[in-house]
Amino acid sequence: MEQKQIADKRDKEKAVVYEMIALYCRKNHGTKKQDGLCKDCRAIYDYAAMRTDKCPFMETKTFCSNCKVHCYKPEMREKIREIMRFSGPRMLFYHPVLAISHLKEDLKEKRNLKKEDDKKIKS
Repeated sequence: MEQKQIADKRDKEKAVVYEMIALYCRKNHGTKKQDGLCKDCRAIYDYAAMRTDKCPFMETKTFCSNCKVHCYKPEMREKIREIMRFSGPRMLFYHPVLAISHLKEDLKEKRNLKKEDDKKIKS
């Protein structure tokens, strides 16, 4: 995969994370769409974006949840999990194209991981 594709993949992942955090922030902290994120949610997004920018596995992985190496600090990992659990099901109503493409990529990645595991078992 060339550098431009990897950069585009990083940008897409950051956009999805931003939309999920923004939805969580609007529904739980009462922020308005035009106001962006509250201070706490901005800190979570900045941390997630920084981790995405530094990810050495971006070329081969789809999402952090499918990665074998979890690079988030435990407290940030728990916060992002909470946000994903809240926003994930709601994304279908607020951002259906993003939600469906994310789900499609996630299922594809899980199938690929299972195939790799099956090959290792047979070897």
